[in-house]
Amino acid sequence: MRKRLVIGNWKMNMLKKEALELAQRLSELLSHLNQVDIVVAPPYTSLDVVYKVIHKTNIQLAGQNVFWEPSGAFTGEISPYMLIEAGCKWVIIGHSERRDILGEDDNMVERKIKASINAGLIPILCVGEKLDEREKGYTMKVIKSQIEKGLKNLNLADPNSIAIAYEPVWAIGTGKNATPEEAEAVHGFVRETLRKIFNGIADNIRILYGGSVTPENIKGLISSPDIDGALIGGASLRAESFAKIARLIGGMPHWT
Repeated sequence: MRKRLVIGNWKMNMLKKEALELAQRLSELLSHLNQVDIVVAPPYTSLDVVYKVIHKTNIQLAGQNVFWEPSGAFTGEISPYMLIEAGCKWVIIGHSERRDILGEDDNMVERKIKASINAGLIPILCVGEKLDEREKGYTMKVIKSQIEKGLKNLNLADPNSIAIAYEPVWAIGTGKNATPEEAEAVHGFVRETLRKIFNGIADNIRILYGGSVTPENIKGLISSPDIDGALIGGASLRAESFAKIARLIGGMPHWT
């Protein structure tokens, strides 16, 4: 059975003091929750202070992005080994904001995934369609292309060495989210696509939903059989909100 997974993507938010306070509060609220894997992805500048708080807890650390070379003349980039040295176990790759705003393409995503796995990081591959692509009926075509190109020529034996996050671009930060039925249809398709790439381990790879996830909508989403957790943006910046989602994903009632 796949263990559920919840990831908080803090994006370009939180100065060190704020990040420290959030990490401390999350540690208090989630220290006894072992039914779900918990990951937070602070900005690079706060990785150190957050790691000092969480490294002896059940909360794990992620980078929000990575470069595909171990070192070199790549101004402004960060290597997999730098993330590992900072305490990271995970890294988010191919988020739609990087694809759309910064021009990251599938070839770059593929190189980042391979470099991360080779270094010992667990990549979270983000895939998702834009609103016009959904309206034209291209959702599955877009998802299939992003997965196949991002995971090209990748050989995996361990299903826990990667995770996939389906984030419909039209739902990220908009307050809109896919219905459980819509999300499950795509997650089921992602699972089928993974079976064609990773014969034998695809059924144990975790697939997350992202896109305006809240404590109010997560229960319906997580009831779908192929949705194994969530990649959370805005709601992860508030400790009580993120903790409540994590508890619901873990099958635990929230506190009163």
